[in-house]
Amino acid sequence: MPGNSFGQALRVTTFGESHGPAVGAVVDGCPPGLPLSEADFPEVMARRRPGTRPFDSPRSEKDQVILLSGVFENRTTGTPIALLIHNQDADSRPYEPIRDTFRPGHADISYHLKYGHRDHRGGGRASARETAARVAAGVIAGKILDPAGIAVRGYTVELAGVRAGKGDIEGAAGNPFCCADPAAAAQMTEALEAIRTTGDSAGGIIEILVTGCPPGMGEPVFDKLDADLAKAAMSVGAVKGVEIGAGFDSARMTGSESNDAILPEGFASNRAGGILGGVSTGADIVLRAAVKPIPSILMEQQTIDRHGKPVRLKLSGRHDATAVSRIVPVLEAMVLLVLADHYLRARAQMTGPFQNNPQPGFFEEG
Repeated sequence: MPGNSFGQALRVTTFGESHGPAVGAVVDGCPPGLPLSEADFPEVMARRRPGTRPFDSPRSEKDQVILLSGVFENRTTGTPIALLIHNQDADSRPYEPIRDTFRPGHADISYHLKYGHRDHRGGGRASARETAARVAAGVIAGKILDPAGIAVRGYTVELAGVRAGKGDIEGAAGNPFCCADPAAAAQMTEALEAIRTTGDSAGGIIEILVTGCPPGMGEPVFDKLDADLAKAAMSVGAVKGVEIGAGFDSARMTGSESNDAILPEGFASNRAGGILGGVSTGADIVLRAAVKPIPSILMEQQTIDRHGKPVRLKLSGRHDATAVSRIVPVLEAMVLLVLADHYLRARAQMTGPFQNNPQPGFFEEG
């Protein structure tokens, strides 16, 4: 299969390229009767849209989502929902001189080796532009999860070597990096500015917190909830690592340090990150994703052309200094899509909390 679709009960297919006429998605499996209109999209799309933060690419896109099907009188009908987002500010001219050159860190060479023919304009399908469709699809997933009280929030915990401390997650959206620590956000600005002046770029780490997720979501073995979350996060182009809960730190723990003690009212800690055996426990789900630096940098680099000849490459054009801040809503959307998919699958099974088990603790006295 070509791998352009994601999910089972809720299935999302994205389409489009960076410099094509449009990008979009088809969302199939959404239940009928949910409130949905084009007015639901602008606020979320603005968080991913380029040109809105100091270190963004200046590409100017409105990212207006057009609903083509699946909605009538502002309610979902249960049929496939088609979302269309026109590309309005693509400039392909800087890419013409390098149409036969492979940019280091990009998918240029891997796409060439796989297909033998690729869209060189802005990376084509491999461009971050494709993620606009994912963010739009995530709005629909959120509509499915809202009545269940499941909330997803992403924020930056590290950028350009600056690590954030604990802070107010609710206030994270108040700075360009979606960082809950205002002091760290200021240091990130200074560090990123210094890196950008050299023509380079920076990466970082994003944390996603899921609250209100009931126990019992996720399927044993191959469709574990954490496995699907990891796949969803890793499907985002710039993400190179994912961990749940204590993650890689758990490799340096003993069993007694790693285990979360279980009390009648719940877990005493959450090193498991809200998932055990691939199934949600009712505790908060915590996921972190490592985002690599933007590969389009203004420094000279060594590469080859499509004939295998060595080339010294120095890029021009419009590029972000970091992808981290714009990837926060993308990862939120991917987590929402996974949770909505598993929520619908769990409802179909009608077991556990999806039948009759709303208590806040694990067990009721009686």
